[in-house]
Amino acid sequence: MPDSFDVLIVGAGVAGSALAHGLATAPRKTPLRIAVLERSLDEPDRIVGELMQPGGVNALKQLGLEAVLENIDAAKVKGYCVCDTSAGKTVEIPYPGGHEGRSFHHGRLIMNLRAAARRAPGVHVIEGTVTDLIEDSSSARKVIGVRASLKGEEEKQSFFASLVVVADGCYSNFRTSVLGPAATKPTTKSHFVGAILEDAVLPIPNHGTVALIKGSGPVLMYQISEHDTRILIDIKQPVPADLKAHILANIAPQLPSSVQLPVKIALEKDRLRRMPNSYLPSTPQGSTSTKPGIILIGDSWNMRHPLTGGGMTVALNDVAILCPLLASVSDLSDWSTVKPVLNRWCRDRKPLASTVNILSVALYDLFGADAPELELGGECVNGPVSILSALVPSPALLTYHFFSVALYSIWVMFTHPHLVSRPDEKPRHAPARLEQYPFLLLKSVRVFYTACVVFGPLVWMEMFAHAGPSRRALLLGVVVPLVVWATFFSGLA
Repeated sequence: MPDSFDVLIVGAGVAGSALAHGLATAPRKTPLRIAVLERSLDEPDRIVGELMQPGGVNALKQLGLEAVLENIDAAKVKGYCVCDTSAGKTVEIPYPGGHEGRSFHHGRLIMNLRAAARRAPGVHVIEGTVTDLIEDSSSARKVIGVRASLKGEEEKQSFFASLVVVADGCYSNFRTSVLGPAATKPTTKSHFVGAILEDAVLPIPNHGTVALIKGSGPVLMYQISEHDTRILIDIKQPVPADLKAHILANIAPQLPSSVQLPVKIALEKDRLRRMPNSYLPSTPQGSTSTKPGIILIGDSWNMRHPLTGGGMTVALNDVAILCPLLASVSDLSDWSTVKPVLNRWCRDRKPLASTVNILSVALYDLFGADAPELELGGECVNGPVSILSALVPSPALLTYHFFSVALYSIWVMFTHPHLVSRPDEKPRHAPARLEQYPFLLLKSVRVFYTACVVFGPLVWMEMFAHAGPSRRALLLGVVVPLVVWATFFSGLA
């Protein structure tokens, strides 16, 4: 086995395996020699990364990897179903245009992706744990390879490459050392607690189900094989001491009746597993603060809340954009030619990645809200389903829909009948009275303020936090006023 390659990829998950295949098959004058180092090549067992949006399926097709969804007992996903059992409401949200996603056991997909990478020309998949980065002593901080402990060998082995790509997931060991002072720490609001339900019947077949739970975060359910359905229960801090008892007493009774018995059975026979729901905005790569010769991709660089199932979609779209850009570079060891490619990649990925990231966190804040000001905006999922599915990547359109819903909720407060209860008569619905207007006006301000507090920081972090002064001036002077006015007039209409 050689110890020198053109590209060395750390991690053989979704992003790493897809990148190896994509680079090996991209049109190029000189074929690349690629090594993929993975700690364990056994089938992974995770409770997330099991639902792929239609946008992710499209990215697989673009990479020539659509076959990895075959022979893994994957289920079709035709949209979402939002359930609020306390209100007796079930809302179907189909994907537009007949598009479909897929859901599956995560490990089965990964094994197919690794097999596809192995079959690609010039790719070596190696089982070993990367422990250190190797830097060129003659060039300040430039990474030229890694040291790894290979399975079955006592001594570490060095591997060298023109370009090193880190795709080692959410618990990345190299994020801080690569990004330097620009690195940020992931923020975790809650955890998903997962189990598998056997032969459960969801309210709407082939739809991911989001159950809204009073006093807790949302519960997500989707079929991942013929007989298995994944359930992910959002648990906020502090985690209850007896988690199973908490779920049985407070969560299960609020779930659709068809899944309550499978949930109880699963809690009796299956171990509960936890996964942090983390958010990590992307940081520009190729800048003076980051190490040359190495880049990050996937969850090691950028994470969003898993509620919308957008993680794999963002990673695969990143790979689909990056592969032809890197294939156009004749000498990957020349960092001066790689840097412009990274800058273009970071720019070209923004529309889809930022849209999915913003929506995932904003929807979680809405679905998991205890504040009535946020709950009024829950209907926002009906408008931007094309955005949710990653078929229409547009932060501007997402902003429009989000604030349209906020203004619509204000209009509803003033124009729709309210439930009136008086001691001398039966409860009835009646229009808002004039003397109620001051209170409704104050509540309207709180609704719009809360929408801004939820949405504004996300847009800033995703689109403008690392932008130059001119782009920030464009946001404050042009984009914000246009969006506000357009949203306001659409609300009036």
